[in-house]
Amino acid sequence: MWHESDNKLTRQFTFADFSEAFAFMTRVALLAEKMDHHPFWTNVYNKVTIELTTHDAGNTVTEKDRALAAAIDGVL
Repeated sequence: MWHESDNKLTRQFTFADFSEAFAFMTRVALLAEKMDHHPFWTNVYNKVTIELTTHDAGNTVTEKDRALAAAIDGVL
């Protein structure tokens, strides 16, 4: 579930291991590039945390963030 606070959408994903987490990040990277909207994210072993905000709109949550969040949910 995505959470909106501090002008960003945030979600943490947990996978079985690092390989699954990295495969997920690869799929998200391809989506983000296609949508020309790139996340801030971190990865530690099997956990991936993604934060979405639109820098061009003053670091606020916009429809671009919501669209990317929905697309990310679609790759699970």
